[in-house]
Amino acid sequence: MAIRTYQNITPQLGERVFVDNTAVLIGDIQLGADSSVWAQAVIRADMHRIRIGARTSIQDGCVLHITHPGPYNPEGFPLIVGDEVTVGHKVCLHGCTLGNRILVGMGSIIMDGAVVEDEVMIGAGSLVPPGKRLERGHLYVGSPVKQVRALTEQEKAYFSYTAGNYVKLKDQHLGEGYDR
Repeated sequence: MAIRTYQNITPQLGERVFVDNTAVLIGDIQLGADSSVWAQAVIRADMHRIRIGARTSIQDGCVLHITHPGPYNPEGFPLIVGDEVTVGHKVCLHGCTLGNRILVGMGSIIMDGAVVEDEVMIGAGSLVPPGKRLERGHLYVGSPVKQVRALTEQEKAYFSYTAGNYVKLKDQHLGEGYDR
């Protein structure tokens, strides 16, 4: 089964959520309404919590995990992902915080304690180092990421467009009898 209880905590799925049957969700996870988790994604909340907002898409092959509390980081870092976030194929999110209306390009890695403010685009293959803060309304690329420029209004409008596109797609999958 793709949705697994760990230490008596079962992932909680909002209304109209799509989880592909090849994805794995474990433990203290909450997924917001109209979100989707696609093929081969792994979301593992076995030592801290993971919260994913509404209309957010976790694409194929993503790995989402936390930073556990311990002697080097007493509080640890949960993984928090806001609303209308598109997480591209094969992205790794680890103990970081992402705001709302964000696009994370394919193959990117966002590390422990990093904070991505609202309305940010992260180019494919980028690395956001531990503790780095990405400012609202900008494009970031590279390894490690560097701020490139402010986003245009057209680029900002893309966040809601792409979120809506994935809501439609997951609804089509659900409409064809997919049973999570």
